Amino acid sequence: MAAASSSSSLPSSQPFSPPSSILIIGSGVFGLSTALALARRDAFSQCSITVVDRSDPSQPGTFPSPDAASIDTSRIIRADYADPAYTALGDEAQAQWRKQDTPADLGAQGRYHEAGLLLVGDASPPAPVAAPSSGGLKPKLTGMDYARKSWANVLSLASKNPALAARVRELPNPDAIREALGTGGSSGSWGYINNNSGWANATASMAWFFDQVQKTGRVNFVAGTVVSLERAEDTVTGAKLSDGRVLSADLVVVAAGAWTGGLVDLAGQTVATGQVLGYMDITEAEQEKLANMPVILNLSTGLFIIPPTDRVLKIAQHAYGYLNPVTPANPPLPFSPSPATQPATTTPTPISLPRTALTDPDLSIPAAAAADLRRALHEMIPWPALHDRPFRKTRLCWYADTADADFLVDYHPHWRGLFVATGDSGHAFKFLPVIGDKVVDCIVRDRPVQFRGKWDWKVTELQQSAAGVAVFTEDGTRGGTPGLVLAEALGEVVPSV
Repeated sequence: MAAASSSSSLPSSQPFSPPSSILIIGSGVFGLSTALALARRDAFSQCSITVVDRSDPSQPGTFPSPDAASIDTSRIIRADYADPAYTALGDEAQAQWRKQDTPADLGAQGRYHEAGLLLVGDASPPAPVAAPSSGGLKPKLTGMDYARKSWANVLSLASKNPALAARVRELPNPDAIREALGTGGSSGSWGYINNNSGWANATASMAWFFDQVQKTGRVNFVAGTVVSLERAEDTVTGAKLSDGRVLSADLVVVAAGAWTGGLVDLAGQTVATGQVLGYMDITEAEQEKLANMPVILNLSTGLFIIPPTDRVLKIAQHAYGYLNPVTPANPPLPFSPSPATQPATTTPTPISLPRTALTDPDLSIPAAAAADLRRALHEMIPWPALHDRPFRKTRLCWYADTADADFLVDYHPHWRGLFVATGDSGHAFKFLPVIGDKVVDCIVRDRPVQFRGKWDWKVTELQQSAAGVAVFTEDGTRGGTPGLVLAEALGEVVPSV
């Protein structure tokens, strides 16, 4: 193995020296996009790039794994954010999604549909102060707060382009929302419709992106499950796979989504949460009736419906989600190589990690969650023929949540040779065309100005003692109840810890 690069421990004022080899763990949104950006950037022309990811046992070499969050029928594509930094980034990404002139374009062949987004909130009193975060106590946004801030940012964006401005309209009451939705249903008390937003076929888009990476001829893909990171003194040197193989590199980028916490002690910055999705078969006639339906998202409840495709309707909830605390057989890389900065307790702390149908084929969503999806259907598409129709399938989609919904894209503060790109918080997919370049900017220590302080590693040694405290995303977009445990919600016997 080549000598470990010192780039991860250099002050940002010093020039960046590219490593001779990079290993990316995970081929989801962060992993694939980073691999493509590295392969295309001249500074890394002499660097070998390897991507390793879990694969479906029946289809070796599949990237990403079929239970990854980025593999799905649809994902919302929007620049509708309460934070202007993400609004601008979303606008940059949408310029790529809209390219459909040739089959080779990202948005072509049904990968992107600009169906519009109806963003609404419920009238409610101000929420209480949120739980402590890295910046101390801060006010919690309500869904309505978020919707109105997003409306202001979208108007600012549209003011620069009259063609876009004509496609954005305020919906001041439930009747206006009902008219814009066009299904006979409504949701929320105020909102707006942005016909510049829409949705993407997530699975097809990831397949397109995987093909783009392969075409560079620069990236080596390895199918395998990483069980631990290899280390020597204060340096991460590679990764060990479940079959005993070891992959070595000068720089290891962990981009494993909700599985990241099983490999690296993230010191309470992110937590894996399971989000519920339901899919319902509809008829061709029902599909035609919903042909002009926009995406609808209620930020107060987190409930949303995406227009159907191939006679399948998706109902879901962007919520606090379900926790799945487990004690992994292989403990994650500790917060620091120095025992002095580790917690005094030697008792392993349970970590919330994904539980999916790939390893648990009989897994279903909790009954209460299914009832919430039914409630969204009754409210947003009030057609009696749909109300008792069974779901063709349900699914838990796993987020890597952060307290403020900002991503975590940074070098590890204590381990040389280790970079982490995670914390999707359920809203990273839309940035697929552009996020890889931003990650590589961070790798070369040229973090975009608007994300300085947002994507940084925020936890100090003093906060490490509270690493077991649950993280709840409090950005104003989450519905449901924080702290729900999946096994308890499923009525399973939960062993005491």
